[in-house]
Amino acid sequence: MSFVPGLILARRFHDEVVAPLLARRLPGLRYAAGLLDGGSELFGLDTPRSTDHDWGPRTQVFVADAARVPEVRAVLDAGLPGEFLGWPARFAGGPTVRLGVVRADGDRHGVSVDELGAWLRDRLGVDPREGLTAADWLATPTQRLAELTGGAVFHDGLDGALTAVRARLAWYPDDVWRHVLLAGWQRVAQAEHLAGRCAEVGDDLGSRIVVAGLARDLMRLGLVLHRRWPPYPKWLGTVFAGLPAAAPVRDALAVALGPGDWPARQAGLVRALETVAAWTNDAGLAAPVDPTARPFHDRPFLVLHAGRFVEALRASIDDPDLRDRPPVGAVDQYVDNVDVLTCPERVRRVAAAVTATG
Repeated sequence: MSFVPGLILARRFHDEVVAPLLARRLPGLRYAAGLLDGGSELFGLDTPRSTDHDWGPRTQVFVADAARVPEVRAVLDAGLPGEFLGWPARFAGGPTVRLGVVRADGDRHGVSVDELGAWLRDRLGVDPREGLTAADWLATPTQRLAELTGGAVFHDGLDGALTAVRARLAWYPDDVWRHVLLAGWQRVAQAEHLAGRCAEVGDDLGSRIVVAGLARDLMRLGLVLHRRWPPYPKWLGTVFAGLPAAAPVRDALAVALGPGDWPARQAGLVRALETVAAWTNDAGLAAPVDPTARPFHDRPFLVLHAGRFVEALRASIDDPDLRDRPPVGAVDQYVDNVDVLTCPERVRRVAAAVTATG
């Protein structure tokens, strides 16, 4: 079998198999279809390696009436083929495996059927069509937003509802955007002086660990400044490298994390800090701040003093509740546990607790 990018495979599977089957067996059915639920293929980053699990001919079908879900599922269960374009379309595997192409002729297929609102609430914890508060935005991991706005819609027979949801989730409102950025810079401000201190006492490994954390924060900041949802760690570097302006920061961080001595690595870190700081000014979301690094008090370490960007961004927020909110940002800026971030109920409880007063 020759490799076909998963998103192309999914679109063809819908157009050539799923749509004709539904039209024949359930004429007049109003539905939307696409691929928005996760996987490297949503970002065009799947390769032949991706085919070993959670990959294959698949589609998501959404209906407006939950009462029709069992009927649509029954039609698909009975009518979908065993393979498509040489790839297994029915799969064997345990209940925790969504798809698996190790063995065909299983009893499961890759087409899910859900009522749109229920699926959105299960995925996000909220139905965006009912409106999104600042708290809703900040309790939603950016990986989820990247998935929902990535991928593709193959058909939207629900009066454009699925397309409209994706448009609504395209980007943060400006004040939420400012808050997420200031929280990112707050993380940098809290750690930017630590790498030099580690190096000063001979802890080169510790110094690199600190720089690695700063690199992650700077890449996420860079993506947010360019209106791109940061993905989870596997694809963070790849997606960041795809930004047209990324090369100077990528190269500087490679030096900062590299085998050189501390002065050389500090020079790389400073270049990365100053470049992302300049991007922040270019975004025009706050009064510009001098992006030049300077000594950390009287110690021989160069830092950005990133707190200056925190305060500039905070001062530019109009919403008083957001302006007074603790500078913690979106939930995946302070939580990195997968079992939390992939469960909307947990993630929303954590976000509410972190910002609770009293």
